[in-house]
Amino acid sequence: MSLTGPQDKVAEVPLALVSNAYLDDLTSRLRTHPIPWEGYQRATLISEVELNYMKAVERKSSDELARVFEREGRVYAELFTNLLQKLVRVDTIQSILILIDDLLLDHDERAKFFLDLSKNDPTLPYAPLLKCLRGEDDFVPLKASKIITTLLCASHKPNLDAAQDLFRWTTAQLQSKNPAVVDLAVQVLESVFRQRDVRPVYWHTPQAVDALVRVLKIDPPSPQMQYQVIYCFWILTFNSEIAQELNRKYDVIPHLVEVAKAAIKEKVIRVIISTLRNLVEKAPEANLAAMAAVKLLPFCENLSTRKWSDNEILEDVLYLKAELEENFQNLSTFEVYEAELLSSRLTWSPPHMSDLFWTKNWREFKKDNYNLLRVLARLLSTSSDSLVLSVAASDIAHYVKKDPSSKKFLQDIGVKQRIMELMSHPDQEVRYNSVNASWSLIGGAGRAVVALILDLMFHSWYPVVGSLHLIVRVDQL
Repeated sequence: MSLTGPQDKVAEVPLALVSNAYLDDLTSRLRTHPIPWEGYQRATLISEVELNYMKAVERKSSDELARVFEREGRVYAELFTNLLQKLVRVDTIQSILILIDDLLLDHDERAKFFLDLSKNDPTLPYAPLLKCLRGEDDFVPLKASKIITTLLCASHKPNLDAAQDLFRWTTAQLQSKNPAVVDLAVQVLESVFRQRDVRPVYWHTPQAVDALVRVLKIDPPSPQMQYQVIYCFWILTFNSEIAQELNRKYDVIPHLVEVAKAAIKEKVIRVIISTLRNLVEKAPEANLAAMAAVKLLPFCENLSTRKWSDNEILEDVLYLKAELEENFQNLSTFEVYEAELLSSRLTWSPPHMSDLFWTKNWREFKKDNYNLLRVLARLLSTSSDSLVLSVAASDIAHYVKKDPSSKKFLQDIGVKQRIMELMSHPDQEVRYNSVNASWSLIGGAGRAVVALILDLMFHSWYPVVGSLHLIVRVDQL
C-alpha cells in the first residue's frame, strides 16, 4: 500500500473521502426548501446584516455560490457556525449544513476558516456540529459527520474530544439496518484515521472496534465494504499498541486469511496482505503464532506465484513469507496450538494427534485458572462445526489421560455432561471422539455404561443412545 513517508502517512488524497449516494440524494431533495430568513430577522433571531448575507446565497446555482464563497468564504464560515449555535428548526439546520458542505467542497483550504474560529472560542467550530450528531432526522447527523470529518482531517492538531464524540456516533451507525448509513460511517473512519493521533482514541472508545469487526464478520459484506473495513484496520495497525492487541482481542487474523483466500478483487487481497505485514512488523511476538496456526505460510507461497498488477502486493507477500519461514523454527508447537485454539478454528493439525505433545505440554493447560481448558469447554458448548467438536473432544481425552485429577474440574464446568450429549451427535466422528473422551472422564463403574453405548452405536441404535445421558446421572459415572 502506498505511503508518503517512512512511518504511516497515508498517500495524499482529498481530506474528505466521504462520498455517499444516499446522502447526496437527501441533499438534493432538501436543497431547495425555503427557509424563513425574513421571519428570523423580524423575530430578532438574526440581524439585518446576517439576513442580507443569507439572501445572497439562498437558492443560488453552484457557480453563483462558488463566486460568493471565493470572495467571502471566511465571513460565511463564521456566519454559518453562529447560525448553527442559535437556530434550532430542523429545516434551517439542514439548509445551513448543506451550505457549509458547499463551502468546503473541493476546497480543503477553506477548512481553515472554520478552524480559526477556535482562537476566539475554544468550543468552535465543533460544538454546534457535534450537537447535530444527536439530531433525530435522517439527514442532519449524516451531513454533520461529513463536515466534522473534513475539519478533523484538515487540522494540524486534531481535536481529540471531537474525534471521540464522532467515534461514538460512528459506533452506533455501524449497527444501522441501512447499508448506506453503515457505508458512510466506514468512510468517515477511513478518512479520520489519516490523523495518527486519533487512532488510539478510537481504539479506546467503548464498543467502537467491536462494531467495526462485526461489519466484517457477521453478514458477509460486499467486496467494496470488505475493502473499506479492512482498510480501516490497515491504518489502525500502524499503531504498535493496536497491532499488539488486535488479534488477541478480536481474532481477526483467521478471518482476514479466510477473506483473502476467497477474494476475487485484487485490492481486497492487497489491503489484507498489507494489514498482516503491519501486524508482523509492529508486533511479531503477538501475531506470528496465530499466522502459523491458520497456515498463512503455504498461502503466501501460493500468492507469490501469481501475477499481480500492483508490485507492492508481491513485495508484501514475500516479506510475510520470509518472516514466517525465519520465525517458524522459533515458534514452539505449543504456541501454534494455543493460537489455533484461541482462534476457535480447530483442525486435525499435528499437536492434536501427538501423545508427545500432550506429555510435554499438559501442565500449560493448568495455567491462568485452567484458561485453555475453559476455551475447549466453550467450544464444545457453543460450536456447531463438527470438525471443531471432534477435535475439542479428542483434546479433552488426551488431557485427562495426562492429568486425571482434572476430572472434577471438568465436571464442574459442564464438560462431562456435554461430552455425554455429544455421544448422540449425528456426525460419526463427533460421536467417536466423544465416546473416547467419556471413557477418560468416567470411573471404572461408568465404563460399563460406555461399553453398552459403544455396542448400541455399533448396531446404529442411536435413539437409545440419545436418551442414555438422560437416564444415567453424569455425576455417578
